[in-house]
Amino acid sequence: MRSEELHETLLPKRLALPIFASDPLSSVAYATQEILLVLTLGGLAYLHFTPWIAASVVALMAVVVLSYRQVVHAYPSGGGSYEVVSTNLGPTAGLVVAASLLVDYVMTVAVSVASGVDNIISAVPRLADHRVLMAIGFVAVLTAMNLRGVRESGRAFAAPTYLFISGVLVMVVTGLIRYALGDAPVAESAAYGVSPDPSDANLTGLALLMLVLRAFSSGCTALTGVEAISNGVPAFRKPKSRNAAETLTAMGVLAIVMFVGVTALALITKVHITDDACRLTGLTGDCASYTQRTVIAQIAAAVFGGEHSVGFYVIQAATALVLILAANTAFNGFPLLASILAQHRYLPHQLHNRGDRLAFSNGILALAVVAALLLWGFKANVTSLIHLYILGVFTAFTLSQLGMVRHWNSELRTERDPAPRRRHHTARVINALGSVVTGLVLVIVLATKFTEGAWLAVLAAIVLWVMMRGIRRHYDATSAELAVADPKGELTLPSRVLGIVLVSTLHKPTLRALAYARAFRPDRLEALTVSVDRDEAAALLRRWEEYGIDVPLKIIDSPYREVTRPVVEYVRSIRRESPRDIVAVFIPEYVVGHWWENLLHNQSALWLKNRLLFTPGVMVTSVPWQLTSSAHADRPVARAPGSFRRGEPQGPAPRAGTRHR
Repeated sequence: MRSEELHETLLPKRLALPIFASDPLSSVAYATQEILLVLTLGGLAYLHFTPWIAASVVALMAVVVLSYRQVVHAYPSGGGSYEVVSTNLGPTAGLVVAASLLVDYVMTVAVSVASGVDNIISAVPRLADHRVLMAIGFVAVLTAMNLRGVRESGRAFAAPTYLFISGVLVMVVTGLIRYALGDAPVAESAAYGVSPDPSDANLTGLALLMLVLRAFSSGCTALTGVEAISNGVPAFRKPKSRNAAETLTAMGVLAIVMFVGVTALALITKVHITDDACRLTGLTGDCASYTQRTVIAQIAAAVFGGEHSVGFYVIQAATALVLILAANTAFNGFPLLASILAQHRYLPHQLHNRGDRLAFSNGILALAVVAALLLWGFKANVTSLIHLYILGVFTAFTLSQLGMVRHWNSELRTERDPAPRRRHHTARVINALGSVVTGLVLVIVLATKFTEGAWLAVLAAIVLWVMMRGIRRHYDATSAELAVADPKGELTLPSRVLGIVLVSTLHKPTLRALAYARAFRPDRLEALTVSVDRDEAAALLRRWEEYGIDVPLKIIDSPYREVTRPVVEYVRSIRRESPRDIVAVFIPEYVVGHWWENLLHNQSALWLKNRLLFTPGVMVTSVPWQLTSSAHADRPVARAPGSFRRGEPQGPAPRAGTRHR
């Protein structure tokens, strides 16, 4: 796609919702489960805290959604939390947010895919041994889809997301109707008891409070991905801010309704789930080999009449799909944020470039590689990965809302119209409340999850923050070094140009290099060869004289059979004698048609070029000689991704009526 076609990739709200909101919507599938897993550490008696914890999560979700609506309207250019914090709290705080979000996006991919694989295994338990391979395979599929472009991935992911939403809503309504009619569904684990974890038995006082806070922090995974819409405002159709705000509201309402419904049904059906199946009492058979079904799987089986019902398989398929596709939120958020950071010179410039389909291909590939390594390292285990999760996103929540408070303070200092002032005051109250609440949650998450693995996420964010500051220092130093202070001085001609043609043997590539060097008309031209074998050097000199070549051939003796070092030392000696002269080195090179032929040729030339490029005042020119095998590159080939943009030869012209870009 041409750069001018970027407007064709802008998203309507119906596609933006599954692209940017699939993560918070899909977290409904595991947020309730994470609450129950923590509470059952103390035994079944503590499950009565579930409604209160769920209510707290819902209230927090509402506050965060309202807060980010303010961000969407105030900063429609994208960048979300990073832009808000950088503008209002300074670049150092902005980098803290950026590092936290980048880490959290990686975790979103890992946790979402691992949770999706868990739900597939809940439906087909015999796949449990292939967990890691399946997870990495799904990451590869998501990567390929996103490389096709934002709009194309949105079309592919819309159906599963809407199927999941409708399936969960139908399940919730059906289950609640059955409960109201006196036919409450019962989960398969309702008959099992739960023995408390020895370290969490008989909890009282501070220990009980910590258990509840741990459950709350685990339930806060329902909020991950909420900020993605604020990062992706430029991807919406006009009016961008309004469409983004409406999509954000729709996402918040759906997520709250679905989370409340699933939590209510988990309590009604008496789902009992633990971190270790051997703590289930009343379980027959070997507990070590028993695979617990996920909470949503048990609810679906209970509501729709068993694990072989159509409704069960529909819910499991939709849940697995949407959990895997929830990683798409990160596949859109990570490259966008990385592109902005690269534009601000905090990440390599390559991350700012768009690919053939106008997607940020390098950012997509970087995210995929890191997430796949994480899944492999943690064996795609959701319980292990979840502890590294949500810390970064609440750091971004807190600082961005604090930044918005400062933004509204700045607006109020200049605004005199009463109506806008009232709106600014209201917005400031919302953002202030959001900052306080998310700040408290950040403290809770840090206190309850740090020793369980969250320290790894903190360490990763710190390393990333230091790395980005180092990259910025490098780019700034490079810009300062390359800045032109005196244009006339920089255009001063060298005293002389000395040409050197490197010779290994006398053949056609050597003669072409000599002719090419002559065309430059240097002040002095000479050929240079390194003698590692005196007989061969003598033979070369005889042939040189026989051919009557009027360019002097200088032979450097190399008793230790080195080639690169003598050439580099000779060139540097010329520079030392005449610092104002320019030395132009011409190197004959073969152009081959197969990758393996490069292993057989050009190695000496490669080493020489790499060494000479570090020598000031030396210009290195490659003079190519195309071997017969390189001719296949001129034949029509199948169109590969990026071949049109790179100017590579194309295959046959498309048939009439087809669109060729």
